[in-house]
Amino acid sequence: MTAGLFEGQYVWHPAADDRVLARVCVEVRAGRYLGAREALAETRGDFALRAHRSLVLASEAADSDLVERWLAEEPGPEASLLWARVAVVRALRAADAHDPRAEALERIALAACDRAAHTDPADPTPWVAKLAMARLHRLRDAAPRGLLTAPPGPWRLFAHVLSLDPWHREAHHRFLACFFPRHGGSVTAAWDVAAFLGQRAPAGSALGLLPLVALVECYDPTRLLADRVWEQPQWRATAVALYRDWLPIVADYAFTPVLDLAYLAHALVMARREEQARTAFTAMGPYASRMPWAAFGDPADELSRARRACGLPVPGT
Repeated sequence: MTAGLFEGQYVWHPAADDRVLARVCVEVRAGRYLGAREALAETRGDFALRAHRSLVLASEAADSDLVERWLAEEPGPEASLLWARVAVVRALRAADAHDPRAEALERIALAACDRAAHTDPADPTPWVAKLAMARLHRLRDAAPRGLLTAPPGPWRLFAHVLSLDPWHREAHHRFLACFFPRHGGSVTAAWDVAAFLGQRAPAGSALGLLPLVALVECYDPTRLLADRVWEQPQWRATAVALYRDWLPIVADYAFTPVLDLAYLAHALVMARREEQARTAFTAMGPYASRMPWAAFGDPADELSRARRACGLPVPGT
């Protein structure tokens, strides 16, 4: 899918150019779920699209009782899945805010994930939703061989997801997040896991971005020459390889992978590869994501700064 042209404004909505999803988000905010049922039903068998749509719809539905009404009135795989997604969003929000209801909401979310997994055993998405909560209770399974630091983590839960979909994008990102310093991990563990996952991914896979995600997550502006890290040979080579092997196939995606493109564009700009970054920005069209830009300042300002470095227009010009 082609993202379209930048026409002077950033579009921050996570639906991006998935027009079906964008329309259904409006319906969900209005309290209607029939469109959500259809939008999710047509993703059966396309786990990447199912993960994307269910996650975006959960963010829209989390502050209402829509999914509870849907589950009561028309139970089924799609209702159960969105209920699991919504319950996880609520649990994570409560935990991050130190809300006294956090433990109760986590129990509800775990039960909702189990229900969705039982309803559709072949679908990895409920297990991915459960994996998103693994950072809350610090599962400490032993790491497999091949990791220098051998960090413990939710390896068995991750392995189960991979048994259903070996290259599930969101599962890999959720798993990596368990090792971030802000979630109780460490810089060395995050880099170790990101390298391990990135190296085992197929050539041309967006999962090759995982080391660049870890690099942003572990960015420390107080370190000497912190902004020059992306110029180091291993990081520059990672970004250039993704530009060469992954970026050309993005046009074949069902929706524009805005977040992944943003990490690639950012890494190329930081590596002083502005012409290649320009191609990544062009593939994004007008769509924008909060990360990775928010790790360095105001997202809109940082995105505009990067686009200017590539000779691209920004809002207000």
